[in-house]
Amino acid sequence: MPRASLRPGTGGLASCEKGGTYMAEQRRRERQDAAGDVAELENCIDLRPAEVKKLREMHRLRETDGGYAPLFGLEEGFKGPPTYCAYTLNNFRELRQLERLSQEQRFAIEVVAQVLPFKTNNYVVEHLIDWDDVPNDPMFVLNFPQREMLLPHHFEEVAALLRRRAKRREIEAAANRIRLKLNPHPAGQLDHNVPTLGEARLTGMQHKYRETVLFFPSNGQTCHAYCTFCFRWPQFVGMDEFKFAMQETELLVEYVRAHPEVSDVLFTGGDPMIMGTANLARYIVPLLEARLPNLRTIRIGTKALSYWPYRFLTDEDADEALDLFRQITASGLHLALMAHFNHPRELRTDAVKAAIARVRETGAEIRTQSPLMRNINDSAEVWAEMWRQQVQLGCIPYYMFVVRDTGAQHYFSVPLVRAWEVFRDAHNSVSGLARTVRGPSMSADPGKVEVLGVTEIGGEKVIALRMLQGRNPDWAMRPFFAKYDEQAIWLSDLRPAFGQERFFFESELERMYGQDGARRCGRGRNRGNRARDGDKPLPATLV
Repeated sequence: MPRASLRPGTGGLASCEKGGTYMAEQRRRERQDAAGDVAELENCIDLRPAEVKKLREMHRLRETDGGYAPLFGLEEGFKGPPTYCAYTLNNFRELRQLERLSQEQRFAIEVVAQVLPFKTNNYVVEHLIDWDDVPNDPMFVLNFPQREMLLPHHFEEVAALLRRRAKRREIEAAANRIRLKLNPHPAGQLDHNVPTLGEARLTGMQHKYRETVLFFPSNGQTCHAYCTFCFRWPQFVGMDEFKFAMQETELLVEYVRAHPEVSDVLFTGGDPMIMGTANLARYIVPLLEARLPNLRTIRIGTKALSYWPYRFLTDEDADEALDLFRQITASGLHLALMAHFNHPRELRTDAVKAAIARVRETGAEIRTQSPLMRNINDSAEVWAEMWRQQVQLGCIPYYMFVVRDTGAQHYFSVPLVRAWEVFRDAHNSVSGLARTVRGPSMSADPGKVEVLGVTEIGGEKVIALRMLQGRNPDWAMRPFFAKYDEQAIWLSDLRPAFGQERFFFESELERMYGQDGARRCGRGRNRGNRARDGDKPLPATLV
């Protein structure tokens, strides 16, 4: 696929905005010598001599143009810092590339986007999608809603409303009815994960595992582009009763201080890196200033490296963001960017390579994760290539997840046995440096459940599993076994092996949350997302 230059307005008029604002008060030291910076970049990415020369020229930061000379992307054809342009339901038809699609395909995008969130941007459109392979291209599927992402009767219901030009209120009511059938908050996020401080329910936080607290900054509850599989899709569709968000950083500090078992705070969303650096600092700096003795790690969950690497290169406050990272690591805390990469192509552009190198220069660590998804990355070869590229760029492969039981799970899901086979084959074809990855893992209500493989014990074919993390920390690393089921796609589809009535954790979970908790783990199940056909009741095990 030829690389196209990325210029403001490429692909049609869009809602464009520059990312971020200056945060001059957060600058802590002068920019390093340009030659030293470029030398570090040369160690991290494979640059041709001409590119190194170009970098040396570009990297004279704070010396020209009134103190701003950003590190541009390396692609030929850039005329200046790229401007972020979003494409959503309101303007996606302006994309000239969509002329390759039939009118029916464009209409399907419009229908599905009434229910599930849709946003992409000019970088994804011009640099990540292979338009010669559309509609099968994995990056296209990752960004543009597909007809099959809704069940047929749901699709037809919305399509009929659009065809007769129903009022917006009627379309939105139908969309909300469908959304409520898609299990908007899986694994007890809303019911079981929200902590309290005194009598206050902290609805912008989650505390499921003992050591880690999740914080959802209010201004970070969107993304540079939306993934069609995202399990946090309710954050983006205007259903406020299902949205996690919080502004009060002082409550986060107070909560972590009151819980000495907490060592990690994960800023998540949405994508915290969508915020300007000044906003991001308002959430992070109070944690640094509090000097909490139990806090060891700050994590930032982000897709920005993939969907808008210029956040770390040329956005107006890119340098300030990197200085904030340095401030975190200089404080003695560990900083981990939990980077979402779903396909090797996301790692191939010069812009992402340069962005990764700049982030690593701050002392931050980049750990990578993705679900295994049919239609996007369901092959061992794709995963092995992705892990190799990540290691080469200095990232640490961390998790292969199983697609969660929400949204378009029926479209993306891979059976657990097949998921293990893909993981095993990919794992066996990479060196030990890439074998830091864990999986395939289900983030289910009881905890993170890893599929260890298929084996035979006492003449019975079984699926071996173990809990990597548990609501009860004592559950972690305990193996358990399920009857072999090559069609199962989620924990709730599995039955205990060896004639057992329950998995080892179910009785305790029932005591934690009552009968609701027991159903979530396996009693009274409707066979996962497959139960959605024909509007049968959703499995309570999946809420």
